[in-house]
Amino acid sequence: MIRKNILITGASSGLGRGMAIEFAKKGRNLALCARRMERLTELKQELLTLNPDITVSIKPLDVNDHQAVFQVFNEFRDELGQLDRVIINAGMGKGASIGTGYFEANKQTAETNFIAALAQAEAAMTIFREQNAGHLVTMSSISAVRGFRRAMTVYAATKAALTSLSEGIRLDVMNTPIKVSCVHPGFIRSEINEKVKKVPFIVDTDVGCRALVKAIEKERDNSYVPTWPWALLHWWLRIAPKSTIRAMS
Repeated sequence: MIRKNILITGASSGLGRGMAIEFAKKGRNLALCARRMERLTELKQELLTLNPDITVSIKPLDVNDHQAVFQVFNEFRDELGQLDRVIINAGMGKGASIGTGYFEANKQTAETNFIAALAQAEAAMTIFREQNAGHLVTMSSISAVRGFRRAMTVYAATKAALTSLSEGIRLDVMNTPIKVSCVHPGFIRSEINEKVKKVPFIVDTDVGCRALVKAIEKERDNSYVPTWPWALLHWWLRIAPKSTIRAMS
């Protein structure tokens, strides 16, 4: 099945921007939202130059403004006629070890990566239930499989929660025309990790986004991207000694 009209949140940079480019190459219509409207405007022009036969709609959105999430999603649906796929991509990675004075930063990550993701899922699924069709995609992380320390503590916890939320939604609409996929990216270079110098198995943004789009198009329940090494390595991470996980983060 070809999902023609695709909504992506957090589309102004990083993985969101990269996925928009890959979907534009495939001829998909795009509904793109993010806080930075100037970047979305530049991206729209780039996408239409890349493929002038598609429709690209852009709107400003802070996903922590939950009422705005519902409004913007509905506006996109009305403009395009329907939404075939919604990719919950907006997120952040602020934070530090618990109890070291960075509660506000940890809270911002928790609210953006989970509460705001819940709002996006609610808005998307409301539309999909009305249409009796659609594909919900949540962008989790390989870090969802274990707890991690320091700046990763809250981030990993939110991604584990998002993976669980995705499975619950999937079970709720099982045996219906609505599909739910949870994607777990490994280490893909983007703004969220650009200051991290030593990262194992990291790939460039364009390579990672091609792998993400390929995985999304397969519409599997869960996928680990890029396939090598994460399709195997996520199993090892689940059973690795705590000392090894500590050394990794």
